[in-house]
Order: sequence, then structure tokens, then C-alpha cells
Amino acid sequence: MILAGDIGGTKTVIGLFEADGNRLHVIREETFPSQSYGSLEAILNQFMGPGSAASLSVACFGVAGPIIEGTSRATNLPWELDERSLAEAFRLPRVKLLNDLEAAAYGMLHLDPTDLCVLQPGPPRKGNIVVIAAGTGLGEAILYWDGTRYHPMATEGGHTDFGPRSDLEIGLLRYLQREYGRVSYERVLSGPGLFNIYRFLRDSGIAQEPEWLRKRIAEDDPGAVISEIGLTGDDPLCTKALELFVSVYGAEAGNLALKAFAIGGVYIGGGIAPKILVEARGHMPLRTAFTRAFTDKGRFADLLRSIDVRVALNLRTPLLGAAHYGLMLLGRHS
Repeated sequence: MILAGDIGGTKTVIGLFEADGNRLHVIREETFPSQSYGSLEAILNQFMGPGSAASLSVACFGVAGPIIEGTSRATNLPWELDERSLAEAFRLPRVKLLNDLEAAAYGMLHLDPTDLCVLQPGPPRKGNIVVIAAGTGLGEAILYWDGTRYHPMATEGGHTDFGPRSDLEIGLLRYLQREYGRVSYERVLSGPGLFNIYRFLRDSGIAQEPEWLRKRIAEDDPGAVISEIGLTGDDPLCTKALELFVSVYGAEAGNLALKAFAIGGVYIGGGIAPKILVEARGHMPLRTAFTRAFTDKGRFADLLRSIDVRVALNLRTPLLGAAHYGLMLLGRHS
């Protein structure tokens, strides 16, 4: 049996999988609000119950944060994780911590075609693939192609310096610098980042905030409200915020593709992209804004236009990746 987890700042998903040769079958799966627990151990105790760890062969967890020598301090959680401590606490033969986007990258290799939506078609090519995912934060990873198989590689690319491309984005950078000092891409490309863009447009007088919208945002998750209303077109401020968000998203996806020479393709993960780029199929300007920014790379525009870009619709991708990594640790290549 394989215990797998996707540990994020908002929620933690834990799954129990049974290995059948090189295939996996989910036995049980449960989602926990991360902020309601003081540690991963507390969640695992609740999920497994007494005595259930005896049947486990390996555990693998994708964590939203850097992994260094088997330990991690989660980026958006006050948790410290350690492979050795987890193995001892739950009497497990092997525990592996992965960066969450590393797990997601591995999971992308095991998705069904119906789990993916094509944003920009490209020829099937063997080569490096990149994964970018905006959610609670911004994650980026690389799938390195060695000529035979893919190897997931973690990065902390979401925390690189935000690079504005227009006068409007320069204004956004200066606005956020006054609040944060240094501004990373995650300050713009995430749920909280969408609210940062919205506040900039509002406070700069580019669009007005009606009272009904101010109340909605005060009572609910700001990023979710802005996304919902921006897609309906019911408010110019939300629409402008979403358009700018999508344009920056496409530009950074293109940056990542260039850095990794990702001729094998680009996968867009996370919980935001399916809503704003896929579910809103009638909102073509957003999809166009993404691909236009993705390919706007000067002398390399033609190369970017030739790269296959897909959105992952299966939100369980990081969990599946962690489980398949666990299967690999058992010596079974899935």
C-alpha cells in the first residue's frame, strides 16, 4: 500500500493507494483544511486511525515549499516536515518528500487525454516539458527528457523577480514595491496576486469599485470573487484585473518554456487555470491574451508558437504524481 499526499497552503489531500503491478488503485481519499491543523502528523493520525500504518510500504508527499535533504518548511503553512521523523512516527519503511510542483509534473505524465485541454496545439515532440501552476501560490517545475524517459525537477521559479512588460505593469510593480519591497511573480500570479492586481487598478483610478462589489470582496475570498465576476463581465474592474492576470500568466509561462527549452510542451496546473481558461470557453479574449503573451518573445516568437500548451483539468494531479513516485520507489516504473 502507498500513502500519498498533496500538501498545500489551503488544503491537504491524502490518499491511500494499492499497487497492482505498475498500476495504482485508489482505496480512500480525503481532503483536509490545512490551516485547521498544526502539523501533517495531526492530519495523518486522523486519516489513518490506529494501527493502519502497518500495511504501508511507502509514503510520498508533495509539499508547497523547497525540499532540502529530506526536510521542508512549507511556504504558506507554519509546518516543518522531515522524512525521517515521519517514518519513525508512523513506523514506515520509507517516506519521501517532493516539492508539490515536482509531484504535479510527475502526475502530468499519467493523465488521461480527457484530463487535458489544449490551449495552443503543437506537434508531438520528445523534449523537456515545463509545468506552471497558479493557486494559493505560484509553482513551477521541469520535466527533463534524457532521451529515454522524463525526470521531474523542482524549482522555486515562482519566487523570481516580477518583470513588467508595459507601462501598466511597471505601475503594478511600483504599487506592490511600496507594500512588499521586493516583488516576486507569486505576488501577482496567485489567488492573493489577483487581488493585488485588483487593488492596484482600483487605487490607481483605472477603474472604480462599486459598493456592492466592495461588500462581496469583504465577505468572501477576494480572488474567487474577482475571478467569478470578471468572467461574467458584470464589472469593468474585475474584468480588467482578470485580463492583466492572464496576460502576466502567459508571459511567465513563456519565460519558463524558454529557460527550460520546453519543446516537449507546457502544462498549466493549479486550480485557477481550469476556471479562467477552460470553463469560460466563451470568454475567448482571456485565452487569446494568454497565448499572445506566451508567444510574444521577439526572435523566439515562432518557437513559442510551435509549443503545445495544455491545461490540466484534473485537480488531483499532484496527488497522483506523489502516488506514482511512491510506486517508482517500490521499483515499479509506472
